[in-house]
Amino acid sequence: MLIKFIICFVAGIGAGLGTGFAGMSAAAVISPMLIAFLGMPAYEAVGIALASDVLASAVSAYTYGKNKNLDVKNGLVMMFTVLIFTMAGSFLASLVPNSAMGGFSTVMTLFLGIKFIVRPVMTTKESMLAADPAKRLVRSVICGIIIGLICGFVGAGGGMMMLLILTGVLGYELKTAVGTSVFIMTFTALTGAVSHFAIGGMPDIWCLVFCVFSTLLWARIAAKFANKASPAVLNRVTGCVLVVLGGAVLAVNYLK
Repeated sequence: MLIKFIICFVAGIGAGLGTGFAGMSAAAVISPMLIAFLGMPAYEAVGIALASDVLASAVSAYTYGKNKNLDVKNGLVMMFTVLIFTMAGSFLASLVPNSAMGGFSTVMTLFLGIKFIVRPVMTTKESMLAADPAKRLVRSVICGIIIGLICGFVGAGGGMMMLLILTGVLGYELKTAVGTSVFIMTFTALTGAVSHFAIGGMPDIWCLVFCVFSTLLWARIAAKFANKASPAVLNRVTGCVLVVLGGAVLAVNYLK
């Protein structure tokens, strides 16, 4: 039981920091750790990770929203589009060999981490709000389609893809991008968790409780820090967290 608690708590630290700082899906950290160190079946591990993601993303979204760093209108548009096209992507994935779909989320995590360190997002909220609302709405739909197809196809990377597109394509400043990303991830993770539990049954209850608690705690801490930090500091911290998490997941996958 002690080993189980330690593994779940450490996995929750990584997942919570990734969620609170960068809107990263908990599945990218928790799943490989539960599989590698506890020998848990992959389907069960993903279900626990998605359940952990729900509350962590929700509390992060609340914190960002409370600090006015959340775009609900465009977030809802993108969320519905992502959900619909994730199903289409899942169908396409069923036609492709598993070997073609590995490692996407980890590579995306490392790539974004390096990007935030080398080329930080310094867009201001004023310049973000100056963009044409109609154009942003259309772009949200198009980007939601792309994210949904990729997430359904490779099974991971939703939070990272959203953060990349929100900052790089839609011109969001970093805090609003993360806040909107975790807002969307709350509902996508809930959908995924319910589906996993309905199909595969309830997972290991203690692992579920430990992971949910740890992820929620550290996501709350990270989100509070992120909303108080300056853009320069937030970019560096977010970049470092992503690089460390990406490297750790690669190491864990190597140990499997």
